[in-house]
Amino acid sequence: MALTRTFDEVNEKIASGKAAVFTAEELIALVAEQGEDAALKKVDVVTTATFGAMCSSGAFLNFGHSQTPIRMGHITLNDVEAYGGLAAVDTYIGATQPSDTRGMEYGGAHVIEDLVAGKTIRLKASSYGTDCYPTREVEADISLDTLNQAYLYNPRNLYQNYSAATNTTERTLHTYMGTLLPNMANITYSTSGELSPLLKDPKLRTIGVGTHIFLGGGDGYVAWEGTQATFGHEDVGEDGTRDFGCTLAVIGDLRGMSPRYLRGATYEKYGCTLYVGIGIPIPVLDAELLHDLARPNSQLYTRVFDYSVPSRSRPDFGLVSYAQLRSGRVEVAGKSIPTAPLSSLSRAREIASLLKEKVSSGAFMLQQPMLPIPHHTTKGLNTLKEV
Repeated sequence: MALTRTFDEVNEKIASGKAAVFTAEELIALVAEQGEDAALKKVDVVTTATFGAMCSSGAFLNFGHSQTPIRMGHITLNDVEAYGGLAAVDTYIGATQPSDTRGMEYGGAHVIEDLVAGKTIRLKASSYGTDCYPTREVEADISLDTLNQAYLYNPRNLYQNYSAATNTTERTLHTYMGTLLPNMANITYSTSGELSPLLKDPKLRTIGVGTHIFLGGGDGYVAWEGTQATFGHEDVGEDGTRDFGCTLAVIGDLRGMSPRYLRGATYEKYGCTLYVGIGIPIPVLDAELLHDLARPNSQLYTRVFDYSVPSRSRPDFGLVSYAQLRSGRVEVAGKSIPTAPLSSLSRAREIASLLKEKVSSGAFMLQQPMLPIPHHTTKGLNTLKEV
């Protein structure tokens, strides 16, 4: 009979301190040495991780009421505008919102990092005033310690697979894929490859609503399908992963997080973003899942697109493996082009190792999904008139 495991069985082994936990890279090495059958018998959990720019991120904050209450309308935190259309003293600050005074140099992502780092943030808020909320203006210093609630809620993180980017024009382009040099002089990409969570479980058999994750240095959970998730695309190469593919909405308490794994950043002439560290432990349920978990970079692929075409129909230069990208050069369109990652492999490895320690010690238990990731069709603004 083929070997199978359940979440409950794996959690029992974790609780008893007997679970065999490997990082995804360690599993790949084990399979190369001993084969998949031996690895299936030996390994209970595989830890995966990534650390990269995730623009669709932000935080919900509750300031608490002033002595004479205010219904906050226009809100800034260190001169970065936050959303004021919630309840009286709730707000949502988005990672990519730039400062009113410092522009792209500082934005919502940096406010979130500063809060997690224990720094003081200057709150300014104004209102039109009501009978129950008569105060029209407040200004105060706040910190993570003074807030009632402060939790990260990121609508789109952890792309299953993202394209690599190049530039065929004569001018330098500044994009969310970094600086792209003229005449295809470089290619950028952003993933941890064989460590990346959704490349390791491409069918999302163990990842769904409620999945317990490492988020920004603390505990987090998968909240829902991420925005712009795509499903039903053809498989790429032989790896079973998909072009772009799924994304996840994730949530976690800022108070447990660390600026080491939650960092504000600025891309030149593009804007602010938040680098988010995410790790997911995946139970080895059966041989099929172990096979997916053991795929190395040489069996994981993405596509290279020409980002000089600012539309959804960019020219496609075809498939490259993450092993090719990691080598530092790839052959595309008859040219040998240098490559550069936008995500940090070393930090992803650090997260995977830290998560391995947490699971091995029983400090981090697995959560079977309460609901599969919902599937919705991704649409564009095809019905809108461009102006």
